[in-house]
Amino acid sequence: MRNPFNRSGYPYGSKKRITPEGEPLEGTGRSRSLVRIVIPVIIGIIIVSIIAVSSVRIVDAGNRGILVQFGNVATDNSLDEGIHFVIPFRDNVVQMEVRTQKIVESATSASKDLQDVSTQVALNYHVNPDRAQVLYQQLGPDYANRVIVPAIQESVKQVTARFNAEELITKRETVKNQIEEQIKTRLGAYNIVVDALSITEFQFSPQFTAAVEAKVEAQQRALQAQNELRRIQIEAQQNEAQAIGEQKANIARAEGIKQSNVLQAEGEAQAITIIDEQLKNNPTYLEWLKATKWDGVLPLVTGGGSGGQGNTPFIDIPTTSNNTANASALP
Repeated sequence: MRNPFNRSGYPYGSKKRITPEGEPLEGTGRSRSLVRIVIPVIIGIIIVSIIAVSSVRIVDAGNRGILVQFGNVATDNSLDEGIHFVIPFRDNVVQMEVRTQKIVESATSASKDLQDVSTQVALNYHVNPDRAQVLYQQLGPDYANRVIVPAIQESVKQVTARFNAEELITKRETVKNQIEEQIKTRLGAYNIVVDALSITEFQFSPQFTAAVEAKVEAQQRALQAQNELRRIQIEAQQNEAQAIGEQKANIARAEGIKQSNVLQAEGEAQAITIIDEQLKNNPTYLEWLKATKWDGVLPLVTGGGSGGQGNTPFIDIPTTSNNTANASALP
């Protein structure tokens, strides 16, 4: 039986394929078959990868995922932090931050006494995590400029108009609380939670600032004068108390001296009485007294003694009459 293939491996009667250089092409059919198989596989892998990537969404920490289906926001719930699987090409996930954020805003208004005042407040707030999808549906991502800034402006103007310029300073805590309550009420309707509000600055007109400084200086001078008057009064009271104390001390000292003199006089009177009694009862006592009183110097005049007694120096012997005279001379 005749071989249907020639030496080149091609069937008889088929056209031999050669390269532009005249060399025969071998295995071209097999290569084309392999390409036809590989290309669809690669395309399929790429399509599957795209679908797989499109079906996975990651919600970052401190955020909530808002599920949007063909432009329609799913308001039933929001996606928590982590990995979520969605339907590709239909679902889209928009992230919204629910951590505490800060906004600083200034508002110019008039006080109750028609003084211009500029108030700067710092507001800390966060989006309600359970209602983030509703907030996104109603206001979108630019909710701060749409509702928060106008709420701060209006609340500050309403509250500052209730107080005088001076009260805005002296009642700062009350003013802050009222502004915070108004902002909470306004933003609560949009599922925005107010964490804290601080009044960072009050600025008044230059004329009012100068008037306040003048008033403060006058009050300080008045307080200084009161303190000086109080010091003078205290010093006067101290001097008066010191004079009274010295007077009482002098009186007490005089009373002590007087009492001492009285006691001394009484002691001397008692001594004279005892001497008189001794003279009456014992005549020799006079001789003993003379001996104890004599200083050893003879007087210029001596007198004769009676009763056989010799001449003795003159000495002063206390008597009852002398005691009486001394006692009467005491104060």
